[in-house]
Amino acid sequence: MNEDIAKTILVVDDNESNIDMLLAILKEYDVIPSTSGEDALALIKEESIDLVLLDILMPGMDGYTVCQRLKNQPETQNIPVIFITAKSDEESIEKAYDLGGADYVTKPFKPKELLARVKVQLKLQDVLRELNFLATRDSLTGIYNRRKFFQLAEQMYAEASDDLYALMIDIDHFKRLNDKYGHHTGDIALKTITTAISQTLPESSIFGRMGGEEFAVLLKAGDETRAMEIASLLQQKVCEIPINTDGGSTIYCTISSGMACKKGDSTSLDSLLRQADSALYKAKEGGRNRSIFRDV
Repeated sequence: MNEDIAKTILVVDDNESNIDMLLAILKEYDVIPSTSGEDALALIKEESIDLVLLDILMPGMDGYTVCQRLKNQPETQNIPVIFITAKSDEESIEKAYDLGGADYVTKPFKPKELLARVKVQLKLQDVLRELNFLATRDSLTGIYNRRKFFQLAEQMYAEASDDLYALMIDIDHFKRLNDKYGHHTGDIALKTITTAISQTLPESSIFGRMGGEEFAVLLKAGDETRAMEIASLLQQKVCEIPINTDGGSTIYCTISSGMACKKGDSTSLDSLLRQADSALYKAKEGGRNRSIFRDV
């Protein structure tokens, strides 16, 4: 996460003099001004917003309604909202927090206080993103861990039709590689191979580490031919990548994979993955460095 990149703050206030003041206070950030709740919601759909400074009293849609709509949408519910208002009664403050506001600043602004509160919320967002990444990603390779893979895959399975394919992947002779070149080289191989696979898979794919040198993919492909083309391309990309060992030599790895499609006797995600795993076993039995489609 690059903290040097300027954060984007959406300032929503119907008073243009207030907006000018906020632009001056927040000059170190990329600030987008808006003078109405309706415009603010439209801007958030188009821009990547890190924080919202939101006036409560506005003609048309008030700040409470804007905040409520943001918090009701999965894609915007985690954007922190700091209310900025002349209202300072306990009832107004309580309502702001009840609707999901992260903080509350009263007018007239105290520049140093406002800037400090903004910095706290942005720093907190960075920490939360980092924690979320650590909780959902494999610590070595950076791809989804087993728990997150199944969480996303269950949803994808439930929504997909017969164009959904499961792919189980295993790095060939990985134990032999670790024994001969050491675990550090093994770690380099894991990171290099998973990076190549991630860059080659269709963007909508879900790719996770099941443990050790075994990985799972859920992807959409138009038909079996296209699905097997993807599996073959993964094999090709992996075997072309040089991996540098601690001893200064260069080695190459291969992968085996098994694939199954959501149809026939595939009645659950677990069933689909078992079918793909069965095909993977046949690929390894058949000499490795190959892909086999499970014919059900």
